[in-house]
Amino acid sequence: MRQKFHFRAALTLLLALAAASLCVWLRTPLPWLIGPLLSVAVATMLRARTESSTPLRNLGQCTIGAALGLYFTAEITAMVVSLWWAILICIAWAMFIGIGFGLWLQRLHGQRMPDLPRATTYFAGCLGGASEMTLLAERHHARTDLVAAAHSMRLVIVTVLIPFAVQFSGLHGIDVLRTGPQAVHWPGLMGLLLAAGAGAWLMARLQRPNPWFIGPLLVAMALTMAGVSLSTIPREISNAAQLLIGISLGVRFTPAFVHTAPRWLATVALGSVVMIGMSAGFAWVLAWVTGLHPVTLGLATAPGGIAEMSITAKVLQLGAPMVTAFQVCRLIAVLMLVEPVYRRYFVKPAIA
Repeated sequence: MRQKFHFRAALTLLLALAAASLCVWLRTPLPWLIGPLLSVAVATMLRARTESSTPLRNLGQCTIGAALGLYFTAEITAMVVSLWWAILICIAWAMFIGIGFGLWLQRLHGQRMPDLPRATTYFAGCLGGASEMTLLAERHHARTDLVAAAHSMRLVIVTVLIPFAVQFSGLHGIDVLRTGPQAVHWPGLMGLLLAAGAGAWLMARLQRPNPWFIGPLLVAMALTMAGVSLSTIPREISNAAQLLIGISLGVRFTPAFVHTAPRWLATVALGSVVMIGMSAGFAWVLAWVTGLHPVTLGLATAPGGIAEMSITAKVLQLGAPMVTAFQVCRLIAVLMLVEPVYRRYFVKPAIA
């Protein structure tokens, strides 16, 4: 069984590498993320025996988290902290559109599926992490298959659509502030990755959300803010990490996923596009108030995952520290708020 697992994982890596190379040749945005994601997703839906190695996926998240943490110099950190009020507004916006999306799903599917628990549509709509929302949905006796499918569909649509839109608009390469380390020092790089791994391990032991990304991010942030310059992360390693994350997203699209309530998936896809448009409009308004670039705030408020939106900002030079800070704060706040809000406003009181 272990040999088959390694063989499948190796073949999946080769497919992802070929797709990434093709996307580099075609000059698509984020070729090392989007190429593996789409190729592996298509192969998986066609019943190919693809496999994502969990340790390699964790390594990819750890690398990206550490790379993003290197952006947080004292100057950039001060700028992020000064915008705390904008972060709070973005958290409120995320709760608003997530709950609104859930209510829309309930209205469309509630009558056609009378036995559909309200918790299903609520947690399917909220903009938290897919695994965390699925666990909360299970706790409230929802249909976890629909919740997981909704988050997977939304994440892939956002990850593919937004980078292409940004590239075709020509609005990239706007970063002007100097980031952390600029040169590769191999002993320092080894030390940085070991420290990042320790941060991931600690977050996992504490059962915090997205530990393999958040832990290394916080460690690298702390080092950079303290003025400790160990090494930058080479582009080749960053590209490899994106490839591993792309594979982990692509393998979600199993044949069972495709046959999971097609009308539900179509509705989620439409709603995801609408949320992208609404968030873009919200970002333009917030940009006018804050003075930040609207594309940076568009990524910061997009209904996508932290790693995917932060990678987009990093590769296209669109204010990665701002995007990362906004997305991390949003995730933590949403995970703290969604269940109390559900219990307070969406659970029907028991009849005595």
